[in-house]
Amino acid sequence: ADIVNADKMSGRSRKYKIIFSPQKVNVTCDEWSFYLLPLDEDIISMELPEFFRDYFLEGDHRWINSVARALQLLNSLYGPFGKAYGIGRCAKMSYELWRDLEEESEGDGQGRKPEIGNVFLMDRDTDYVTALCSQVVYEGLVDDTFRIKCGSVDFGPDVTSSDKGIKVLLNAQDKVFSQIRNEHFSSVFGFLSQKSRNLQAQYDRRRGMDIKQMKNFVSQELKGLKQEHRLLSLHIGACESIMKKKTKQDFQEMIKTEHALLEGFDIRESTSFIEEHIDRQVSPIESLRLMCLLSITENGLIPKDYRSLKTQYLQSYGPEHLLTFHNLKRIGLLTEQSAGETLTAVESKVSKLVTDRAAGKITDAFNSLARKSNFRAISKKLGLIPRVDGEYDLKMPRDMAYVFSGAYVPLSCKIIEQVLERRGWLGLEEVVRLLNGNEFSVSDSAVEDNPAWESQRVILAVFLGGCTFSEIAALRFLGKERG
Repeated sequence: ADIVNADKMSGRSRKYKIIFSPQKVNVTCDEWSFYLLPLDEDIISMELPEFFRDYFLEGDHRWINSVARALQLLNSLYGPFGKAYGIGRCAKMSYELWRDLEEESEGDGQGRKPEIGNVFLMDRDTDYVTALCSQVVYEGLVDDTFRIKCGSVDFGPDVTSSDKGIKVLLNAQDKVFSQIRNEHFSSVFGFLSQKSRNLQAQYDRRRGMDIKQMKNFVSQELKGLKQEHRLLSLHIGACESIMKKKTKQDFQEMIKTEHALLEGFDIRESTSFIEEHIDRQVSPIESLRLMCLLSITENGLIPKDYRSLKTQYLQSYGPEHLLTFHNLKRIGLLTEQSAGETLTAVESKVSKLVTDRAAGKITDAFNSLARKSNFRAISKKLGLIPRVDGEYDLKMPRDMAYVFSGAYVPLSCKIIEQVLERRGWLGLEEVVRLLNGNEFSVSDSAVEDNPAWESQRVILAVFLGGCTFSEIAALRFLGKERG
């Protein structure tokens, strides 16, 4: 490792091979290649909860190889991808390593009919805002409240209304869940109670049955009805449990504060709400989440606010969180503005640096020194805050913003939508600059030149460092809309 690192420091590029020689020791080295885990009809996961911390905080690149190999595996199974897009340093490195692996393996997938049209790689740090917003689609709320791990969830006795909990697999095979997973929470209760009434009506049909009909009913329908009944009562229990927790947390007020931060209104009021949240010790994680959201949307906190919130937090939740603040600052999630640095001054400085491409190196150095979130400017350029005429109907969503009650279109999903629409980054130069660059767009001419294959409407979106169920719901909406 020392030799490799020394080469890296001096800018030398080499390939390395490690040979374990046996010295009277019966040790054989092997590797378990665990790449992809299909969790549902449209979700594949690598189940690497440590990826985010390792790469974005510690700067540890070990998972890039796993991502590249996973892409290579998909490539060999489903043929070459027509186009690859991406943004972020990790995305670029993963893409380049994957291309190297492809060349070495002489492409196992070549000659296969391509089944995946486009692949889009995105670093999590391209969009922290979406990950920091409270989730309000049902699946997101279940995840925030009970934690969905590896596609399953543990519901405790408060959900099952019995003395023991139960582990439930959440995927498209759960007929009740699949109908409510992407819905805004406000319409879930209505749906469940309607479903209960329908179920009751089906049970009641047996009252007027003769023996033959009864026999058919028992052998064909009863089992399905019982299973649906069980799932229904579980999801109703989960909804009630979520409601209880959220009422205790003053959820409506919190959402209002988040929306104000996203739009850049009432910053003072929002700051006081966060202070109150900390002082009432509602939840250490929620308090941190709101502080990070304030920091990212405002491009850092005013030093006075930063000091005061940090002091209150440490007094409320304990001094061991000093390390938490240090880590959040390192990763750029919770920072303070340097004295006398207004946003506009910095932006004009940066744009001067960026104007000529030759200054690429200076820009990189500048970025690594102070990675700005530029959220306001990006939000304006991409129209992330919808202009609402009248009431936003959450039951009949008109755009991806419904996953945040119509207040905000997830930035990550908007980028994917825009790039696919434009078939590249053309016209998005300003957005790319504000996102700190590292974008790419590469097409496989053999696949692209064949119009018969354009019918492959499958798009693979790869999030490096995790993604939220709100984003998945938004992309499902986009997929339905665009076919």
